[in-house]
Amino acid sequence: MKKIVSSAFLLLIFSNIFSQEKFSIAGKWLGKFPLQDGKEIPFIFEINNNNQPFLSFINDTEKYPGGKVVRKGDTLFIALDQFDNEIVFGINKDQTLSGYFRKQNKTGTASLVTASKNLEKHGVIELAPIADITGKYAVEFTNDIGKKVKSVGLFKQKGNELSATFLRVSGDSRYSFGDINGNRFNLSVFIGAGPLLFTGTINNDGTIIGEQIGLKSKQTFIATKNENAALPSSKELTIINAPDKGFNFSFKNIEGKTITLNDPRYLKKAVIVTIGGTWCPNCADEAMFLSKWYKSNKKRGIEIVTIQFEVENNFEYAQKTMRRFKQKFDIQYEMVFGGISENAKVVEALPGLEKFYGFPTTIFLDKNRNITKIHTGFSGPATGKYYDQFIKEFNEEVNKLL
Repeated sequence: MKKIVSSAFLLLIFSNIFSQEKFSIAGKWLGKFPLQDGKEIPFIFEINNNNQPFLSFINDTEKYPGGKVVRKGDTLFIALDQFDNEIVFGINKDQTLSGYFRKQNKTGTASLVTASKNLEKHGVIELAPIADITGKYAVEFTNDIGKKVKSVGLFKQKGNELSATFLRVSGDSRYSFGDINGNRFNLSVFIGAGPLLFTGTINNDGTIIGEQIGLKSKQTFIATKNENAALPSSKELTIINAPDKGFNFSFKNIEGKTITLNDPRYLKKAVIVTIGGTWCPNCADEAMFLSKWYKSNKKRGIEIVTIQFEVENNFEYAQKTMRRFKQKFDIQYEMVFGGISENAKVVEALPGLEKFYGFPTTIFLDKNRNITKIHTGFSGPATGKYYDQFIKEFNEEVNKLL
């Protein structure tokens, strides 16, 4: 009798292990970052069914490459190399996932994260929208120390489905998406850096009050519909100290070689210098555009150099992050390490600058190293016509240089 019970017990255990091993991680998942106030930041991701599983983030119409998925028993390790982050999931008995999001070097505070294949819980629709808020809005964000930043909000609504992007001078919030219930909405976006949640309440007069919530930060905002809403000019945000002396720098590239604009590769050529960082989502959008553009235009006598300012003032760390960035976006132009990603440190590292506003910043140089234009920020594909306008003005400036 004991032998029969023991055999049945072992059979039950092994059947559970077998079913766990056979459980497929492939498909779409709804992830959630639980916050202390009871709110959650949702995100959708998909794991493919290839020999080397790979995770992609789905934000509205965009499918953004995340990283390789390695399964060891009942644990998933997801390397988000672009941002030097990782997600570690345990597979639960109910075939949900739970774990944490953290830096790859395990420094800082890890954030809890869960996931389920039940996508229906992404947004529980209870009420019809009180209005269609599609359109352009003048938006003012206020952070926790009272600093105010002007923005332009672009909303698109279809029934209870809602998407938006917020343009600031430094860039946009990319493809946030979610739903609208009655007079309230929730939008979120996540590509492997810090996740963001946008909550809002629509007032009777059509204005919107809301919050932008991250894992460690919170800002309030107020939005007023205004089809003429516009950002402040970016032309004077980054200022050159001595424009008549020409622009130059001296930094190491990925291989450790010192690069300057006096190198043969750049002599008698127009040069586009971008100031960014591999940690910066808008800089990644810019790299996607520049990488493709450079391949089509480099034979015209134009060069690009990106000066990357990273979260650590460490060359070996920068080599790692820049190498990953180069591989992900198939970058064929030069990248160099400028230092740590602080505005004041950018000015110190580039004496030609008197003032620096933010990442990314693009500087156009003619063949004599004279600065013809400085553009702060990058309006990515999520901004629609603003992205198209950027490309148009970018090409017009290059045509002038050549």
